[in-house]
Order: sequence, then structure tokens, then C-alpha cells
Amino acid sequence: MQNYLEFNFSIEPLQPWNEILMAELIEIGFDSFTEELHGILGYIPKDVFDENELSSVSVLNNDEVKISYTFQEMPNINWNEEWEKNFDPIHVAGKVLIRAEFHAPNPQLHEIVIQPKMSFGTGHHPTTHLMIQQMLEMDFAEKTVLDMGCGTSVLAIFAKQQGAGKTVAIDIDEWSVENSIENARRNNVELEISQGTAEHLGAENFDIILANINRNILISDIPAYVAVLNEGGLLLLSGLCFFDEADIMEVCTEQGLVLQNRQQREEWMSLLLQKPVS
Repeated sequence: MQNYLEFNFSIEPLQPWNEILMAELIEIGFDSFTEELHGILGYIPKDVFDENELSSVSVLNNDEVKISYTFQEMPNINWNEEWEKNFDPIHVAGKVLIRAEFHAPNPQLHEIVIQPKMSFGTGHHPTTHLMIQQMLEMDFAEKTVLDMGCGTSVLAIFAKQQGAGKTVAIDIDEWSVENSIENARRNNVELEISQGTAEHLGAENFDIILANINRNILISDIPAYVAVLNEGGLLLLSGLCFFDEADIMEVCTEQGLVLQNRQQREEWMSLLLQKPVS
């Protein structure tokens, strides 16, 4: 068991900055959070924490929000056990149930069963809801699919369950890759899972690309996605706040993508775009 640091972040105003802060902290190694009345508690393995990386988190230097924090070292705790105790089933659009093996099944809903380790993408985050809501209206039959920043591979698993053909899942985090392999097996689907980034995309093309990451990575990587997206293919993006839309759409427009659908949940949003046929 690892030693963890617990950070107590005080945030004013709380919304939407608590979610934005969590998204940025995940990028530097924080792997679990508890929402508080006036902020959040964030947890990071002691041997992963880098004070310089925390200082570079952009939201901590944003004049629109006041964030302060204290931290302390936590005793040895089995964090996966604690996570499991607090993991509730997730319902999406009254049609999809994301649950753990220790939850009761619901045969009336479409089920995705995952082991709720501390990987981002369990379904609790609003952006995962948004992605699955959009995916419910998409045709995956025999389509080649890429899930970038796959986390637990909930989205890749759902694509396969919706009839997708070859489905590739990629994440930069080794823990996410291991968890994705377990979850694919748990749901009896076949995924090609690997560790990497958009730089590792090769000559293989895809009909649908799913990317639930964050604003900065998306702005950087959208050109790489478009390069491997088939003509007429769809790019589904989330991990974005509503005020990121203009910056994201500027890049998408430069790449020739056409907006097909936009959905919003709380302050978060998802964008469905299409690559035109020349």
C-alpha cells in the first residue's frame, strides 16, 4: 500500500472551478477526490507528487477564482477498498447502467460492468455521461473505433456492445491500460489496448474517434485525430467546459470538421463533429 498526501483545496466560487481543478489535478497524478462544501479533498501518492507540477496548474493562477490549500500525509490505507465502498451504480439517460460486479444487475438496462479502481472514467464524471448520451444516437455497426485517453475503457466497451468492429483503446497511464484489459475481459468484448498518446497513432484509420480528455490536450491533438479519421467519420469530444467551446471549435474549423451535435451537462459539454467527404 502506498503513502498518500491529502490536499484540502478551498475554492471560491466553488462552481465550475471544482470540476476544472479536478481535471487538471488528474493530469499531474492525483487519482481520487472527495467533494466538500467549500472545496475538494484531493489524493496523490507521495512518491508521485511534484511541487513544481502543482505550481504550474493553470487554474491555481486564474484571477477569476480564489483557491488555497493545505496538505497532510495520510496513513497507509487500501484506497481501492475505500473506493469500492463508495462506488455507486451510474445510470445514463435511463438506458445504460454502469456498475461494479458487487452491484445487483438490472436486465432492463444496458449494462457495463467495471472494476471501480481509481482510474478516471468510471462514469461518475458528467463528461462520461455526455459521451454515452451522444453515443446512444450514433451508428457503431461494424465501424472501426478509437478511444483516446480511454481511462477504464467504458466508452470503448460500450462501442463494442453497440456493434463496433475493430476497437482500439489508448491511454498514457499504465494503471488505466491494466484496468482496461480487465474491464474488456469482464464485459466479454475484444479491444486492442495499449499505452501511449496521439503521437503513437500510425497509418491506421478509423470511422469514429472518441476523446474524453481535457481542453489543452484536445487542442494539441485534434489535428492528429483528423489525420487518422476516415472521410465522413465522426469525432466525439468531451472533457470540456462550456467556455472552452470557442477555442475548440476554432481548431476543429481549421481542420475542416463540421459540428453535428452539442450537448451540455452542468458546466460540461460534448461536441460531435464530422470530417466531410471530399
